[in-house]
Amino acid sequence: MLPLQETPPLKALLLTRYSRLGASSRLRFLDFIPLLAQHNIHVDVQPFFDDSYLNTKYQNRAVPPVRLIGYYLRRLWVMLRSAQYDLIWLEKEALPFIPWTIEKIFLRRPYAVDFDDAWFLRYQGGNKIIRAVLGQKLECVVSRAAVTIAGNNFLRQWAEKQNSRIVQIPTTVDLTRYQPAPSRPDSFTIGWIGSPSSANYLKPLVPVLSELTAQPNTKLQLIGSGTVTFPGINVEYLPWQEATETTAITQFDVGIMPLTADPWSEGKCSYKLIQYMAAGLPVIASPVGMNTEVVQHGINGFLVETPQEWQSALETLRDNPELRARMGQNGRQRVAEKYDLAVVAPRLAETLKQAAQS
Repeated sequence: MLPLQETPPLKALLLTRYSRLGASSRLRFLDFIPLLAQHNIHVDVQPFFDDSYLNTKYQNRAVPPVRLIGYYLRRLWVMLRSAQYDLIWLEKEALPFIPWTIEKIFLRRPYAVDFDDAWFLRYQGGNKIIRAVLGQKLECVVSRAAVTIAGNNFLRQWAEKQNSRIVQIPTTVDLTRYQPAPSRPDSFTIGWIGSPSSANYLKPLVPVLSELTAQPNTKLQLIGSGTVTFPGINVEYLPWQEATETTAITQFDVGIMPLTADPWSEGKCSYKLIQYMAAGLPVIASPVGMNTEVVQHGINGFLVETPQEWQSALETLRDNPELRARMGQNGRQRVAEKYDLAVVAPRLAETLKQAAQS
């Protein structure tokens, strides 16, 4: 009897924007790699930028042109060798700020492209030259893709205008990394995690947060906000580190996600809310985009709009530890059902296999 032959692994070339220091690259791609290997998918990771680029950007310093040229040359070299792979897996695009007429020459294999925010708005909102040359680039990327993976409904609807091969897959957390936050009835910490650019969403809440944190045993804790400061608020600034972020979040008593009602916010995938909920925290968020899907108002948190509603929701949770605990348990259960890495990985694996066969 002849031995059964093993199915050869699917070989995917992953073209991320960043390495693990970049949130989207880490969450939408890199965290999945060990689980994809269990589905016989082997991934070769090739970031466009290195960590020094992100560090320079977060410090508001200019990146030397010679370094930028090096990034493009390295990416072109990788793409020229793509024939050895079954599939190219793209984070948004292969060559940033390069027209589609050039980029498509180097996309020599079937490709899947992933969007977790409204990246197309960056080109459409640029100056006249950028709009003329790149305004429709990402629509072209989607139109030729074997599959487009959209992080939320807003992005799926945009992508469906270009191509019917769309799969909606949310941003996930590894729930095993998160332990429920302990109960602290005698103190109240309002928490937020994100990047320096997204910290600007907190600014409309300054009067509310200033008033609340002026009260005893109440403070605001920010993780990853960088150089953005909020005078007049009792605030503790913490640097973001992958190794400590889950432990840091458990120091919160409530997690918040304010947004403005605009297309860019509509494209966000509510990841910080999912993190808070994974840690067993109640959440308060603006009713914008995917936030309205993640937050079940009155069950795992509150959806609020006006400063008065923000203050009322925060005071309600501050004064009711039992409600905080109940909402936190409900949120963690919702993550286990819909946003856990292990739950979502099989669907992603099947999506990539189908794309490679197209």
